[in-house]
Formats: sequence, C-alpha cells, structure tokens
Amino acid sequence: MKIKDGFTLRSLCGEHIVIAEGLALVDFNKMLSLNDSAAYLWEQVKDKDFEIEDLVTLLTERYEVSTDRAREDATTMVNIWRENGILE
Repeated sequence: MKIKDGFTLRSLCGEHIVIAEGLALVDFNKMLSLNDSAAYLWEQVKDKDFEIEDLVTLLTERYEVSTDRAREDATTMVNIWRENGILE
C-alpha cells in the first residue's frame, strides 16, 4: 500500500493534520489529525510502498512497545487511513 499523492502532513498549532491538495480535495472533505506516533509513521513511509509489518518494525524500533501492540496500533491506523481514502 502507499499514501496517495496529494495528501500532505502539516503542523498546525502543535497538531499534526493531514490535508488534501489539488485534485485530492474532490475526494477528501475532512481534516484528519494524527498523534505523534502516527505522524512519525507517515513521515517514514510517505512516497514509499509499505506493509503493516513495516509499520510494526518502525514502531518497535522507536518506542518501547510490544510487537503485538505495535501490530494492533498499526492495523488500526491503516484502517483509518483506508476509510478516509488516503491509501492506494
């Protein structure tokens, strides 16, 4: 999977916000706020193909979290991104 072109992560008043630029605006009429770990993952995988296991590895390398918890969190995040039309 991959983050679709046209979506950008911005910082706004200390919050991490995903915004749509250009044609992506046609399909995306919401504002999506990311916590620090989700924003970290976004920055690591933008412009790359990735799988959930890649996200699990990134989370366990950066944070003191079990593999099972990292997989659960990564799966939840991917599902949210998918539901919001952000992933290819």
